[in-house]
Amino acid sequence: MAAYRFPGQTNFYSGKVRDVYSINNSLLVMIASDRISAFDVILPRPIPYKGQVLNEIAAWMLNACSDICPNWLLSTPAPSVSIGKRCEPFKIEMVVRGHLTGHAWRTYQSGLRSLCGVTLPEGLKENDAFPTPIITPSTKASEGHDEDISKEAIIEQGLATVDDWNVLEKYALQLFERGRQIAAKQGLILVDTKYEFGRLGNEIVLMDEIHTPDSSRYFYADGFEERQQQSEKQKQLSKEFVREWLIAHNFMGKEGQTVPEMTDEWIDTISKRYIELYENIIGEKFVPKPMSEEEVYKKIVDALSIIGH
Repeated sequence: MAAYRFPGQTNFYSGKVRDVYSINNSLLVMIASDRISAFDVILPRPIPYKGQVLNEIAAWMLNACSDICPNWLLSTPAPSVSIGKRCEPFKIEMVVRGHLTGHAWRTYQSGLRSLCGVTLPEGLKENDAFPTPIITPSTKASEGHDEDISKEAIIEQGLATVDDWNVLEKYALQLFERGRQIAAKQGLILVDTKYEFGRLGNEIVLMDEIHTPDSSRYFYADGFEERQQQSEKQKQLSKEFVREWLIAHNFMGKEGQTVPEMTDEWIDTISKRYIELYENIIGEKFVPKPMSEEEVYKKIVDALSIIGH
């Protein structure tokens, strides 16, 4: 998709999966593309309706969590578009984990019992729940891989003050608890997720998408305990199945590795899995809303005109 040019545009940034436009240095237009990334690499083929799925889940979730903390969102004028307040981002991601899964499990399996300065209990197996959710932050890299970091290092490096950290920690844990409650009503378990925050004046504001399959991992609650007891693989809704497929085909984003061929069938499978998550977490049928680039542009310009007044 070609980049747009909007009235009052002051900047444009094309990220791994989204295109972000700054308007008058005070607003952001965020367009969720159908691109998909894993291991910090953009995969070669887009996933139909992925942008719409992520954008609509994120808007729904931001609204459902708006009583916990202020957020950036002002308008969603098109299925894959969000417009909101431009904040000064903290250069960290607040990763909250309720279970020993994914990166945390790989770390644990290697023999380490500390992750981002958090001590991990002995005797856990993959996907076991932690006694209470833990926060394992990562630095937000402008390029390359995000890296694990401890609370102490965040404060020492000036990425957040002690007071900032206390607010970020409180918001992240409250948001995770709300996300778990929402998921439980739909027969799901919110396993882990990440939140990004920014500063707007003196206020700390929740930014970006929340509780989507790109930022979160969900398990089906039905049969979870039985699968754990029998050490079976958990049935999950997240992007992890894409990572697992890549790992099985010897790709982890490392130098010299090649992305395996993505067949039409595999693309269709990924698209269906994203739609499945939408329908499970929102509890409503997903309605595809294809739009031409011209229609999207007009809706954004109209929305900006209303917000500007």
